[in-house]
Amino acid sequence: MSRERTRPTREQTRERLFEAAAEVFERRGIGAASIETIAAAAGFTRGAFYSNFAGKDDLIIAMLEDHVDRSVRRNLELLARHRDPADFIAALRAVDRGQQDPLGRSPLLHIELILYAARAEERRPELAKRLRARRELIAEIIQGTGAVDDPEWASALLLALEDGFRLHRLIDPDSTPPDSFLRAVGELQRATWFTDPRC
Repeated sequence: MSRERTRPTREQTRERLFEAAAEVFERRGIGAASIETIAAAAGFTRGAFYSNFAGKDDLIIAMLEDHVDRSVRRNLELLARHRDPADFIAALRAVDRGQQDPLGRSPLLHIELILYAARAEERRPELAKRLRARRELIAEIIQGTGAVDDPEWASALLLALEDGFRLHRLIDPDSTPPDSFLRAVGELQRATWFTDPRC
């Protein structure tokens, strides 16, 4: 008779470290967060941390990569069920942010990690890879609608708009509703200039 597995899998360990790091980063700030504190918050030793990540920078890149991968997967699943653009936007509105990964739940933490990683030139290629993955997904969604002649440019525009609203929401939540970006996308979808390639 086989014994039940009591040790977490590698995937479960990484997930616990992501959650713990998010909590420690939000409470102490990225600079003041030590590997020992993150490992302890996850219920692991320092050795368990280093068996998964080379250091804090590696953890941060992995958290950003995980966030993008989950976002792409979730959006592709939604797109498979909601081909009409208006239905797709409505489905995005209905997504429960509380069920998302730590960066999906906390826009402030997401921006902080991006800025932290972007400050070092050697880490920028990793960030650029994540940005390109997001752009490719949005371009694929836009291309399916046939609404614009240049889906790649439209995807860059939409991602810049999303990041802008995320920042505005952090600065002034009273005048920037949580669904501001999706409302803007709906308006753009209905606006003539968005479907006119000359604009």
